[in-house]
Amino acid sequence: MSDRRSVLRIAAAATLAAMSLTLPAMAQETTGTPDDPRLVQPGMLTVGTSDPVYPPWMMNDSPESGEGFENALVYALAEQMGFERDQVQWVRMTFEQIIAPGDKPFDFAINQVSVTPARAEVVGFSQVYYQSDKAVIALPGSPVTGAESFADLREARWGAAIGTTDLAYLENVVGVDGVMVYDDQVGVFQAMQAGQIDATVAAIPTALFATAVQIPEASITAILPPDGGDEGHGLLFEQGSPLIPWVDAALSEVIASGTVEELVQTWLVADPDLPVISE
Repeated sequence: MSDRRSVLRIAAAATLAAMSLTLPAMAQETTGTPDDPRLVQPGMLTVGTSDPVYPPWMMNDSPESGEGFENALVYALAEQMGFERDQVQWVRMTFEQIIAPGDKPFDFAINQVSVTPARAEVVGFSQVYYQSDKAVIALPGSPVTGAESFADLREARWGAAIGTTDLAYLENVVGVDGVMVYDDQVGVFQAMQAGQIDATVAAIPTALFATAVQIPEASITAILPPDGGDEGHGLLFEQGSPLIPWVDAALSEVIASGTVEELVQTWLVADPDLPVISE
């Protein structure tokens, strides 16, 4: 793994150097600094995320607090890139707006966005910074309670948010027909509380928070295998963004320093005793 990270850092640095040769001389002096003219707002690092945001990814619906896995990661990354804490500004958007093709009002976004081949055709990504297994969230008495196979899981009424890998996972991996689709995760949880669906899937950290705070009457009933079409979570950029090599090189340093693993242990600890359904 260390060799791979070294290669990533060298490749990113080489790409950044090559791109800087195409910039005017004055711009080259500030390339790769907080005054980089390629930033949405030079002097600031503009970061997109959703509205609202949820623990443990970000606490108290406050990206600015730095309390939570993803916003703490952003501030560590910003420091590596040379930004002060007050030079980070947040842009709140819907998940669909974040992943849509086209111009972006941010330098990059962080919102548990899974790197997938389909998305990579219309937006840019950093390297993966975290990958989570899926968790089944179900109400008491749900047909998935005690399930031991995908066939058992297909007996339930499922729901998921539109455009998410959770929805694709239920349809393509578990093989669920007729998944109920909602605008966002909140809508999914509300549908569960209303008895419209029996279960949903989510990343383990999301599931832990949901069953502790949002829908405490539900519980995690099982862990599912990784999604082969989901490479993990990455920072999302406008397609072709010239900032990708710079940000990716800094992210490599943050990962290599052990900061990301420390944040995982602080915010994203899962229960190792949960049952696993593999097929």
